[in-house]
Amino acid sequence: MKPGQTQRTPWIVGVSGASGTPYAAAVLRALLAAGESVDLVVSRASRLTLLDETGISYRDAHWETDLRQWLARGADGKPGTFDVDLSGVRHWSAGDLAAGPSSGSYPVKGMLIVPASTACVAGVALGLSKDLLQRSASVTLKERRKLVVAVRETPLDGRTLRHLVTLDDAGATVVPASPAFYAGATHIQDLVDFVAGRVLDAAGVGHDLYRRWRGDLGGARPTT
Repeated sequence: MKPGQTQRTPWIVGVSGASGTPYAAAVLRALLAAGESVDLVVSRASRLTLLDETGISYRDAHWETDLRQWLARGADGKPGTFDVDLSGVRHWSAGDLAAGPSSGSYPVKGMLIVPASTACVAGVALGLSKDLLQRSASVTLKERRKLVVAVRETPLDGRTLRHLVTLDDAGATVVPASPAFYAGATHIQDLVDFVAGRVLDAAGVGHDLYRRWRGDLGGARPTT
């Protein structure tokens, strides 16, 4: 965000260390396209995943350059696929526990964690607040704001399932990163966008990322 620019009440987007950085990129692009403001927290573990999945280093001191490169990349790894405007983004360092989102008096619409690792799920469910991502999620829950957790792991063991039930009981919406095929996907980006779209559906943010079910069997099949 540019100095002196007025920001609308933002969504916090937390990116944890689970595989699935294209999901986070798709959610961020769609939020910005919808005119939403974003407070972004990229965990230390997720930076390793991002480097492994895309070759992009995400650095606090160069976050805008690195984020633009990341969001411009398609799910197939092709650079320059998307045009991005980062004017609605505010970056917070994952280690900054004095950041705005660490306080309940800081106004936000809610928080989306995408992707959410099982370690992140456990930390939020147990209220550990070991970094800004977990602290922001704990604040979101205590303030009764919307929290969407896009868990990305398989298989799920009993401990993680119990943690997910704890989050559900606390008011969070758990959205497994499970793409569907009825929407007529023909490209990996379509599958990524379906998951991102379901995350945004849970948050109540409008988008056009995937073809919705209309009750017509085969309605998404190519007519060739």
